Amino acid sequence: MSELYYPDWQIRRILRDTDIVAMVGASQNWNRPSYFVMKYLQVKGFRVIPVNPRAAGEQILGELVYGSLTDIPGKVDMVDIFRRSDQVGPIVDDAIKIAAPVIWMQLTVRNDEAAVKAEAAGATVIMDRCPKIEFGRLSGELGWSGVNTRVITSRRSKRIRA
Repeated sequence: MSELYYPDWQIRRILRDTDIVAMVGASQNWNRPSYFVMKYLQVKGFRVIPVNPRAAGEQILGELVYGSLTDIPGKVDMVDIFRRSDQVGPIVDDAIKIAAPVIWMQLTVRNDEAAVKAEAAGATVIMDRCPKIEFGRLSGELGWSGVNTRVITSRRSKRIRA
C-alpha cells in the first residue's frame, strides 16, 4: 500500500465547506472516540448525524440516530466512517447512493478498493485521518498544547469555519 498524502489546502477546504456530517459507527458510550469526535465537531459548528443500526431511533448528543445512511432525510456533506476497514465497502456504496461529496475514513481505517469506487462516483476520499485532529492541527489549537502540527507560520491562524 502506498503512503497516503492529503495537502493541507484540501483538508481545510473540506472542513470549511462541510456543514452536515453523517457519522457511521457513532457510539452512545461517552468514552468511545466517535462520541468525543462527534461532540468536538458539534462545538465547532458542524451538525453531526449519528448512524448506528443498534441505536436507531435513540439520541446521541441531542441528535436522532439513524440505522443507515440511506435513512437520513436531506443532504449530507461528509460521511465520517468509524468502522473497520473490511466493513467500509457497503458504507461507501450507501454514501454513493446518497451522493455524499466527501467520504472520510477515521484513523487506521483504509479501504483502497472502496476509495477508488467512491472517487469514480465523484466523491473526495480521505483515509486514515481524523477530522477532529485535522481541524485542531490546521486551526492552531493543537499547537497551544505543544503538539508539533507541522504547520509553520508567523501569521495568526485563519479560522476554518466562521
